[in-house]
Amino acid sequence: MAHDLLTTLRPLLTAEARAEAHATGTEPGDLEQAVWLRLLERLGTEGPPLDPHRWLRRAVRAEARRTRRTARHERPYEGEPADRGGPTPEEAALAGDRRRAVREAVRRLPGRCPSLMEALLSPVDLTYREIAGELGISQGSLGPERSRCLGCLRRMLTPEVAARGARG
Repeated sequence: MAHDLLTTLRPLLTAEARAEAHATGTEPGDLEQAVWLRLLERLGTEGPPLDPHRWLRRAVRAEARRTRRTARHERPYEGEPADRGGPTPEEAALAGDRRRAVREAVRRLPGRCPSLMEALLSPVDLTYREIAGELGISQGSLGPERSRCLGCLRRMLTPEVAARGARG
């Protein structure tokens, strides 16, 4: 019975929703969906309407009024959109993979390089003086040591970077 009702009402609902949608500034499909939901709720509680065609016309108009009323109270969001300016999920995942590869390569460096590079990569922005004091080396030798460690790290990462994708 409910299936027959839905089948017979579909063309009328489509036509009514198209006629009312323009005045409400919404899509006809949105009105149709709201009325179908209203009908299914009614079928579950009160049963089918006595005059389905009349009920449907009234339901479409009521939903159109509700939509217009709601639209009057809605205000556009004035702040920054959430997805503007930040990396996409794919970019964030790739950046995370690159950070992990660098951290793993840093751990494989020889001598004092792992501790020096960890200090340089630290989220706490340490000064050269603080890094030199922490590692027990002179501040003057920190620059050449850093250059040597970065060269070594670059040589370690070059095969991994080259293998990831085409350059160009």
